[in-house]
Amino acid sequence: MTSLRTTHVRRRRLGVATAAAGLLATLLTAGPAAAIPDPGDAPAPPGTVSSQQRDEARTAIASGEVPGVDETVHSANITHLANVPREAFTGVNSDLAFQGRYAFAGNYDGFRIFDISDPTAPETVAQVLCPGSQNDVSVSGNLLFLSTDSSRSDNSCTSTTQPATEKSSWEGIKVFDISDKRNPRYVAAVETACGSHTHTLVPDGRNVYVYVSSYSPNAAFPDCRPPHDGISVIKVPRKAPERAAIVNFPVLFPGEGPDGGGNPGAPTNPGVSKTTGCHDITVLPSKDLAAGACMGDGILFSIEDPENPQVIDRVQDNVNFAFWHSATFNQKADKVVFTDELGGGVGATCNERTGPTRGADGIYDIVGKGDKRKLVFRSYFKIDRHQADTENCVAHNGSLIPVKGKDIMVQAWYQGGVSVWDFTDSTRPKEIAYFERGPLSTDKLVTGGSWSAYYYNGHIYSNDMVKGFDVLRLDDRRTDPAKRLRMHRLNVQTQPDYFDDFDDD
Repeated sequence: MTSLRTTHVRRRRLGVATAAAGLLATLLTAGPAAAIPDPGDAPAPPGTVSSQQRDEARTAIASGEVPGVDETVHSANITHLANVPREAFTGVNSDLAFQGRYAFAGNYDGFRIFDISDPTAPETVAQVLCPGSQNDVSVSGNLLFLSTDSSRSDNSCTSTTQPATEKSSWEGIKVFDISDKRNPRYVAAVETACGSHTHTLVPDGRNVYVYVSSYSPNAAFPDCRPPHDGISVIKVPRKAPERAAIVNFPVLFPGEGPDGGGNPGAPTNPGVSKTTGCHDITVLPSKDLAAGACMGDGILFSIEDPENPQVIDRVQDNVNFAFWHSATFNQKADKVVFTDELGGGVGATCNERTGPTRGADGIYDIVGKGDKRKLVFRSYFKIDRHQADTENCVAHNGSLIPVKGKDIMVQAWYQGGVSVWDFTDSTRPKEIAYFERGPLSTDKLVTGGSWSAYYYNGHIYSNDMVKGFDVLRLDDRRTDPAKRLRMHRLNVQTQPDYFDDFDDD
């Protein structure tokens, strides 16, 4: 059964009096936050909650403050059109990419291709088994790129887990030929230092550059030793992808210490991740710009020379950000939204106890010109639909909804669901639509929810880690103009110039 509720009904006060030194203290002091932990190929194990927290979750469901288990709720301007379960894959669903009438969905077990010609009834075209977390996915022309960030016995799709302490272990980027969507063909692999947690494409004519983000080096790992203060740059010839190779490792955080010059983290900055690489990078090729979310740092850099990116500005937030996770430019390239993945994506942080500024988005204006541009903080945005303490919830992957003159974004919040919000006024962001499910459990903290929520050709597509691939329709006068724009492709981390790269119908 689907019920309709508006955002003001879903605001609530949960867990204010419980365990004041409990979850929040754990998140602040138990070590640096990370993105979804690298568990080999398995999802994070269920977390324990107190009997009081369990009782609160059940009471909130009974009162209607929280949706029931498996119940979907949404604002009146959202329609849930379709859901496709994971089917053959049992791993965690991850990122999404789009090309023509196809959607490409990552999963810790491999990737899946959907025909979305009819958004109300997506059809599975192919499921490619190729285990290796987290299988971040992107496409360019006839090539598909897949990130492997768990230590594997080799670079094949039949590999098994193997300790990173063994020199023969492999992590990095895999390349597939998808000219036949029903039969993708594995054509190349490039090993990268510390693997590939995420990657970003920078198309450049006959070549595609791949910026590989990875982190958490260890002196005991032969292929991932500190300092690891930069990114791997791979050059892939489109007509000869088998010749893909690393062409540079630009240092983004130069410094004298053993870990480079990034944020030192604790004990200097308690509750903040030490910067040992980047988690995610978004490029805006039309402006030769990139924004990097790099653990304890946010950076703005030039990609005028894609093989040699140059840092323009760098910011930190040692009060409210724990782990700089991802970045999104607005269309005019005078703002950047950075996300903070407090608790590594497995914590219940969308509650009054955690507050409105931790685990939130940070909105920054870009001021100045050229290499003198600066990132200037303006405000935070966090969903105010408080979740139960059995629901992992924090800011995650999203994209712009292309409306001229407006800055509107759709974003995944794990079990906080999908949020549509307006940051046209960077000092006063506000939510204008949402979709979410009730908790996966009222007895324990089980990891799930929307990993990525992106807008593509008139619809919102969400890859729910557990529940599968969702399609939503947004009907709102503020966003309806975006329905006239037709895109031919979308890799969100390679952010297009929506109004020059594509055509309005």
